Amino acid sequence: MKLTLSHVFILLLVFTLLLPRQASSATGREQEVRQAVTAFVITRTAGMGWDVRIRRMTIPDTLKFPEGKVDYEIIAPQQWEGWGNINIAVIARQKERVLRNISVRVDVEALTDMVVALHQIEHGELISAADVVLQKREISQNTNLAARTIDEVVGQKTRMTIRANQPVRADRIERVPLIKSGQMVTIVAENEVLKISVSGKARSSGAEGDTIRVQNLTSLKEIAAVVVSATTVQVPF
Repeated sequence: MKLTLSHVFILLLVFTLLLPRQASSATGREQEVRQAVTAFVITRTAGMGWDVRIRRMTIPDTLKFPEGKVDYEIIAPQQWEGWGNINIAVIARQKERVLRNISVRVDVEALTDMVVALHQIEHGELISAADVVLQKREISQNTNLAARTIDEVVGQKTRMTIRANQPVRADRIERVPLIKSGQMVTIVAENEVLKISVSGKARSSGAEGDTIRVQNLTSLKEIAAVVVSATTVQVPF
């Protein structure tokens, strides 16, 4: 029988239909992996109060899996804090069968409110509300100690010079001592029905709420007391 062009077309169509189904497109599977990793990052950082976005995601090579639904399990290092550059393992499974262990590199940007110096604040200066501002800044190893609210720093004394436009870190400021070591204080002990006051001498310095050592000048004993004001400490009674 002589084959016509129509016969050839029909044979090619039948042959194509009989071929096994090809693996799904690499582009589609890569998109699935990207979506799975993105969802993981969002879940991992939820509740942190950060603005998070993935700046870069690198998938090493072409992903071709059989047709059908593929489930992805994301595994990140336990100590990962949710920001910065990290390698994440993506386990691709189909009907409980592992298809691939994919190493994905992600660079996550996380922004949060930080207290930033408006100008240089010298060592030993008291910080006022006019010295600082609240700004969104990227979290990094150098800023994870940064103060998050203005109230945390106003009235504090700098332990070192803080440069302009630099986040104000908790380890670079300290509360101003109300009582200094060696000064005379009033030691108060009281309850609902009784209040006793005696003279004492501070043996250490402290800010309001700090517990310091004081000496009772009547008994000459040293005791622990909580700083209440610039002249008064309180002991349990």
